[in-house]
Amino acid sequence: MCSSDLDVRDGLKPVQRRILFGMQELGVGPGSAFKKAARMVGDVMGKFHPHGDASIYDALVRMAQDFNMRYPLVAGQGNFGSIDGDPPAAMRYTEARLAPIAGEMLADIDRNTVDFQPNFDDSMEEPLVLPSRLPNLLLNGASGIAVGMATNIPPHNLNELADAVRLLIDQPDADLDALMEIVKGPDFPTGAMIFARAEIRNAYATGRGRVTMQARMELEESRAGRYQIVVTELPYQVNKANLLERIADLVRDKRIEGISDLRDESDRHGIRMIIELSRGATYASVRNQLYKHTALRSNFAVNMLALVDNQPRTLSLKEALVAFIEHRRIVIRRRSEFDLEKARDRAHILEGLLKALDFL
Repeated sequence: MCSSDLDVRDGLKPVQRRILFGMQELGVGPGSAFKKAARMVGDVMGKFHPHGDASIYDALVRMAQDFNMRYPLVAGQGNFGSIDGDPPAAMRYTEARLAPIAGEMLADIDRNTVDFQPNFDDSMEEPLVLPSRLPNLLLNGASGIAVGMATNIPPHNLNELADAVRLLIDQPDADLDALMEIVKGPDFPTGAMIFARAEIRNAYATGRGRVTMQARMELEESRAGRYQIVVTELPYQVNKANLLERIADLVRDKRIEGISDLRDESDRHGIRMIIELSRGATYASVRNQLYKHTALRSNFAVNMLALVDNQPRTLSLKEALVAFIEHRRIVIRRRSEFDLEKARDRAHILEGLLKALDFL
């Protein structure tokens, strides 16, 4: 997906914005029944996004994957792929509707809160940006490559972002250290641990940097009395099936020693990778070899690039939050003006009715 059209205000690319708006227009809200994904893809393609159905379906699928999105905007029913890299089922088999949190992205869109533009054939209008009650750019993050530039924004925790927004509203001069007391670091959907606070601070200060992620693992004793390492959380965007294959290859090539067996016991309740230790092998030694040679320790390259007033800019944490607050101020002002105009129109009618009563 192209990163050059990722808007700082709602944190969405045009195809994502069109899918959410198209689903609302189709009446597939959080409280409605699930509808076939093919119906939504066709609707969005016919009305707003004149590109291939595959690109629209890929974007819809990604917004429904809880291992890709920290807060999925689409609720899916059926096979929407897995952390093992399994592809989703064809769009004629899957069903979807808007997730409750997507309702917050679209709230008040019918009250003149945002500008609309004509669609590709001038037959209807689509929003330039969503009202977005949530700082979605930081909430769900984004990644993509455009001509000569790329963006890679990590996802964050909703409660932390809400507290940071409140702090900046009350104290506009708050510095990065004050913000980092609240926003400790990214919050990836697959869990895992992050450390190197200095690296995180640098990424938040400049908009560029890296975050080191490490799988969560612990030592357990099996029923047979053997020791095994159990991995329950993986670094973000690590393919579990490929990871297991990589470990097996390294053990076979004797680049990692001390592992006697390897299996995947993951189920719908979560990830559970079992790495059984050989007799005489130590937990610390095997763990360090795994971190060194595999994706159980990975880096996330932060590049917080987004469109600000239609110009691509690399943003610090504070700049991204300030841009969201400014967007919300405009939305709330426009909503209030719309409500006031409606109230004036109603008052005009009521005054006319009062005058009519006087003449009766």
